[in-house]
Amino acid sequence: MTTRGVGLEHGVLLTLGYDGTAFSGWAVQRDTRTVEEVVRGAILALDPRAFGPRGCSRTDSGVHAEGQLAAFDASLYMPPRGWVLQLNQNLPEDVTVRAARQVPVSYNPRFTSVKKRYRYLLVRDKVRDPLLRHRAWRVGFDMDMDRMVREARSIVGTHDFAAFRYARDVREVTVRTISAVNVEPLSSDSRLWSITIEGNAFLYNMVRILVGTLVDVARDNLPEGSIVRALEAKERGVAGQTAPSHGLTLQHIQVAESNDLGLPWPP
Repeated sequence: MTTRGVGLEHGVLLTLGYDGTAFSGWAVQRDTRTVEEVVRGAILALDPRAFGPRGCSRTDSGVHAEGQLAAFDASLYMPPRGWVLQLNQNLPEDVTVRAARQVPVSYNPRFTSVKKRYRYLLVRDKVRDPLLRHRAWRVGFDMDMDRMVREARSIVGTHDFAAFRYARDVREVTVRTISAVNVEPLSSDSRLWSITIEGNAFLYNMVRILVGTLVDVARDNLPEGSIVRALEAKERGVAGQTAPSHGLTLQHIQVAESNDLGLPWPP
């Protein structure tokens, strides 16, 4: 049951999952389908006076998510379980609310995010697999995965990642801290390899350029040590290619916990 209180507002934080194939990224754009626009429509269908959502990560066109965070302010009160169930009835099949929790009004997860984890999937196969065409980057060339594992170790730490960002990214602060990088095969399918990168924040296209550079090193298009050289040079041209967007998934965002954040449902 829902109730509408006069003058009352409630903050809600959503954990969202989506298949990014048919979306032009998260952020609203003119004359194109975006995740933010679709989620906003579902919220307004329940509460026309709601404000938001405020997303935590501006995922690119074709990028998927398992743990995107977005907050909004509602005049309609529902417990977290109600928001999950009701919003999912108004969302298309390529977007889902995985969890909800109560937060203060005007809460913005972008300002409380302390760690993000991305996963990139590679499929090593000479021929295409229709079932993986939207989920993994097929690399049909031979790759030395031991070289990739060794090269990936250079990513960990606090570095200036100016060389690993989209050329039109004009942000002045390009130092980021990467706490973990794992390159490993998936036991369920020997063709599939997973590259997970976890850090405090990321530049535009940073993960995709890092992955593209790792693939270039594994293919011997670039020598080992290329990531270190690019970090030192701080020039985009020293790094490798940009990996396609469809292999990338935003897996998890960790926010700073505080007493004014409610418990999520489901737990």
